[in-house]
Amino acid sequence: MARTNYAARRAQLISTFGVGSLFPAENNSFMITSTDQWDEKRLKRVSEPRLARNLRVNELCLPPSGKSGHIPVVRFPDMLVCPRCNRLGNLRELKSRYDDPVCGLCSKKGELAPSRFVVACENGHLDDFPYAYWVHSYNPEDRENHKLSLISEGRTSSLADIIVRCSCGKARSMADAFNPLMLKEMRCGGNRPWLGWGYREKGCDKQPKTVQRGASNVWFPAVRSAISIPPYSEFLSRLVTQRAPQLSNPKILEPVAEFLLEDIVKEFQGRFSLKELRSEIERQFHGGEEDELSEKELREQEFLALMNGRQDNPDSEFVAEVMSVPEKHCAWIQAVRKVTRLREVRALYGFSRLFPREQNPEAKLSPLYPEDNVQHWLPAIETLGEGLFIALDREQVDAWAATKFARSRYEILKRNADQAAAARNTTPVPVDIVQVLLHTLSHMVIDQLALDAGYPASSIRERIYISEEQCGVLLYTATADSAGSLGGIAAQAHADRLGAALSEGIERTSWCSADPVCIESQGSGTDARNLAACHCCVLLPETSCELFNSELDRACLFGIQGQEAQGFFAWAESSGHRPQTGDQAEETGIVVPPAIEDSKWESIYLGEPKLRELIEEIADADVPVAEWGQDAGLENQWQIDLSWRSEYVAVLIDKNAERDEWLEDQGWNVFHLDDYAPSDLAHRISQDVY
Repeated sequence: MARTNYAARRAQLISTFGVGSLFPAENNSFMITSTDQWDEKRLKRVSEPRLARNLRVNELCLPPSGKSGHIPVVRFPDMLVCPRCNRLGNLRELKSRYDDPVCGLCSKKGELAPSRFVVACENGHLDDFPYAYWVHSYNPEDRENHKLSLISEGRTSSLADIIVRCSCGKARSMADAFNPLMLKEMRCGGNRPWLGWGYREKGCDKQPKTVQRGASNVWFPAVRSAISIPPYSEFLSRLVTQRAPQLSNPKILEPVAEFLLEDIVKEFQGRFSLKELRSEIERQFHGGEEDELSEKELREQEFLALMNGRQDNPDSEFVAEVMSVPEKHCAWIQAVRKVTRLREVRALYGFSRLFPREQNPEAKLSPLYPEDNVQHWLPAIETLGEGLFIALDREQVDAWAATKFARSRYEILKRNADQAAAARNTTPVPVDIVQVLLHTLSHMVIDQLALDAGYPASSIRERIYISEEQCGVLLYTATADSAGSLGGIAAQAHADRLGAALSEGIERTSWCSADPVCIESQGSGTDARNLAACHCCVLLPETSCELFNSELDRACLFGIQGQEAQGFFAWAESSGHRPQTGDQAEETGIVVPPAIEDSKWESIYLGEPKLRELIEEIADADVPVAEWGQDAGLENQWQIDLSWRSEYVAVLIDKNAERDEWLEDQGWNVFHLDDYAPSDLAHRISQDVY
């Protein structure tokens, strides 16, 4: 192991310098080792049970930080070159020490530099460039009589000026080293140095390819993220997770240990009750085996949480306020949410080489730990931010996707995907024209937010929600620095600001300085997975894009010459269809009572028509504001329409025997809207709450 310390940010250990990647440090190059070699005592748990379930691990942990938070590394590449005598070899051949790599063969004691070239394969293996094989077309057994040198002739900066010489007299330039045919006879050695020196994988059938040591395709992280939603976004949930070593013990719920729980309640000065603490411990650690959570289910839950909204609460890291849809764009927008507070957790669960998983779903992911030492945790980071959520009516979008114009754009992308797959002998990447439409819209709005909200585009991220009944996009900041919590994006959710921003974004993106070349494109980008999309219009920094700037087509939004009316915006305006939503279809023309206007009750009043009479009565009684749409159940499978959590009071619009029985078992006082007149129910609630 290398003993010299070099610094890296926590976030880089997930996105840039994770397990299996190469870390450049001054004149050295190191590889981050597998997680089984990390010191678990230095790790801090990250509370996000949904993401842990999705990735099939018990825990997510922050990488260690500070002076005592060391991440072990190994030197890689093994092949080094002396800039003084030009000798090429490993530490033993150059008579150098591991912790002080200087050449022991020349009198000038040149500081050894790592090889610029390595070989990688699509199965994730990484090895030194085979210099001896390159010069001789075979691997000589007598290495003593075949001493290599790497010489730069300095005439130009091309690879042809870099010469590999052997003491036997043979020499060859590196000019053709990046031609994949040049190494076609060489078998991949299956080297996995991040796991250790006993973990070569035998029988690899992929051809090794030459890459630059510092090239971006040497390591592509496989990162999955989740937005914390209730109840996992609440303070109590995070506290119980952080104290898992103590609270996961089954004996903690026995009467003899009650004093420990009481001490925790006192420590936080009544922010939660003893009953709530016990309930959360049971949910997290003693609720039985939970089913695996798929990526689709993960996002469906987040979409529903965003649509249901969440009022501001100092103990919650998820706040989504219901906002009015801009009147000018109500033809295609179903709902808008002002997300003033959110928390995102990102976890590294593997990596690939040469091709990212997003561009090649069949790319093999390399493990973060060896098969014979399985780890039940993954490295993760958590970030706080704010954002804007826009939902489209899925039925309306599906109707547009069935038009002749949309089908023609789909057929072009499908043809391109089939051709790219045939060239690689892989399965074609699926094409979804609805995703192309939503993704392009997302990029258009991000570009406009970068102008209006005061953020650089690289600090705004997208999160796309698409399923059989869902269609929406969350645009948010979630960074570890100050460019994540200034409130600029959430402020754009107000109807007047959002309407103006969308109008300007639509006008600006409807044409491109590269037109007509851009709008008439039949395929651009990697594997021709884009159509009308270029750096002059909708391409973004890849830190912002979920899909590596692929599956984009500006024509889906605006149409093409002669078919402008078939673009989604014009089609939605002319179709006469208006998205029907609970919080917007009946909102037009509503007069909000003075007691509710500009209060925290207003978003609930506008968002759920069935509760309006009750809210008017409650507001007159000066009852504290309730939570709207609180999650309930061991698996978060139900929602409470109105709740006063600290008093265990719930109001429900519809009846559900299983849910209602569960709430009563947990000590909740349950009221059904249809069982009482609004004034009577408001009176009963005021008695219980006060």
